[in-house]
Amino acid sequence: MAQYPTLTATPRDEFGKGFARRLRTAGRIPGVVYSGTTENVHFSVDRIEFTAVIRNQGVNAIVELDIDGEKHLTMVKHIDQNILNLNIDHVDLLAITRGERVEVEVPVISEGEVFSGAMLIQEVDTLLIEADVLEIPEEIVVSVEGIEAGNVINAGDIKLPTDVTLVDDAETLVFNITFEEVAEVPEEGEAAEGEAGAEAPAAE
Repeated sequence: MAQYPTLTATPRDEFGKGFARRLRTAGRIPGVVYSGTTENVHFSVDRIEFTAVIRNQGVNAIVELDIDGEKHLTMVKHIDQNILNLNIDHVDLLAITRGERVEVEVPVISEGEVFSGAMLIQEVDTLLIEADVLEIPEEIVVSVEGIEAGNVINAGDIKLPTDVTLVDDAETLVFNITFEEVAEVPEEGEAAEGEAGAEAPAAE
C-alpha cells in the first residue's frame, strides 16, 4: 500500500457544533490532524472525495493532505459516522512519517471451504499487528480449504506479509472448525407415540 491519495483540504479556525453543521451542509467534513511534535491542525475536506478514499483504501487509509500548500502525511485514526445517513461527520487523522512503524487493527477474512461436514466459526474479526505505516495490509486472508472438524487456527498460526509482525497474543483463537449441527430425527416408535398423543383429544 505504498500508493496513497492526496486531497486538498481547507484550514479552519472556527469550532463548535453550529460551524461543523454548516460545513457538513456544504458537503465538507471537519477534521483534525493530531501530532506528537507539532500543534494539531484543524481542517475541512470534501466529503465525497474523502469517503471515496475510505471506500477504496479501508479504515487504515493513508492520506496526504494539502493544506494551503503544506503537505501533511497522515493515517486515519478515528471516524465519526452519522447513524442515520451513514455520512462521515468528523475525522481524526494522525500525522506520520515515512519509515515509521505503527500498530493497527487489520480485518481477517477466510478463503476456501472447510472439509465436508465441518463448520467454520470465526471468533475474532481483526488482528492487532505492527507494520510500516506505508505498507499496512488492507486485510489478512487465511486459507481454510479442506480443514477438518476438530481443528483451530490461532493468531500465531497465520502467515503474515513480509515485515508485518503480530502484536496480539499468539494464542488468540481466530477460527474454530467444528462439526456441523445435525437436527435430531425422532425414532419410529417415538414418532408414532407423538402422533397418537396428538390425535387423542379428537377421540373425545
